[in-house]
Amino acid sequence: MFHPEELTDDGFLGQRLHILQPRQGYRAATDPVLLAAAVPARSGDSVLELGCGAGVASLCLAARVPGLGLTALERQPAYAALARMNARRNGLGLTVVEGDLAAMPKGLHRPFDHVMANPPYFAAGDGTAAGDAGREAALREDTPLAAWIDAATRRLAPGGWLTLIHLAARLPHLLAVMDRRMGSQSVLPLAPRPGRAASRVILRARKGGRAAFRLLSPMVLHDGAAHDADRDSFTAEVRAVLRDGADLSSRFV
Repeated sequence: MFHPEELTDDGFLGQRLHILQPRQGYRAATDPVLLAAAVPARSGDSVLELGCGAGVASLCLAARVPGLGLTALERQPAYAALARMNARRNGLGLTVVEGDLAAMPKGLHRPFDHVMANPPYFAAGDGTAAGDAGREAALREDTPLAAWIDAATRRLAPGGWLTLIHLAARLPHLLAVMDRRMGSQSVLPLAPRPGRAASRVILRARKGGRAAFRLLSPMVLHDGAAHDADRDSFTAEVRAVLRDGADLSSRFV
């Protein structure tokens, strides 16, 4: 468990959410907010998040779409406890299950309408290890990406949607480990600035889907060629997601 002095209280969605996060360790930024905005959930749907951390993605989705049945799986006990605390303090319903997706807890052996995830970005052995164990576990693969996709696919009901955010550099691997169970794949590249290559991608796929693969027009995150002032410089579209809780449905039509 984290001690109170080890936590910060951070605002998301224009201060609609107040999220406790560790000062040192994995800290959510824009990626889980963008992930939640891309999930095509409607009131009454069931949603499972794999690897929820402090709960930012699930709680952003809950704030945007009322009436969801939200469940999250988290392997690290301290983060699972933090996600539960954040759900309570924001008055949002979220069931957090402690466990490993490689050995799915029995309580999650049921179908969901949606599964979302922000899997670790770096393969085992890539780059320099993080100094904090929680951050290292969140950013570097212990469980292979193929196992994440298989676990998500198994938990989806027929016709259910999988939504992921990942590094653009890992897109070939991500597509390679998707199998014929998941179709109607759409990839939204996220470019940091105009004219720059995408650094992240959001992928949506449907269990049993038959539509052709689509590589969508990139979404640009920041205005201008470079950071030019003490401001966030987000584009109007992205600011609407991060500050106002807007969704990204129009991007996937």
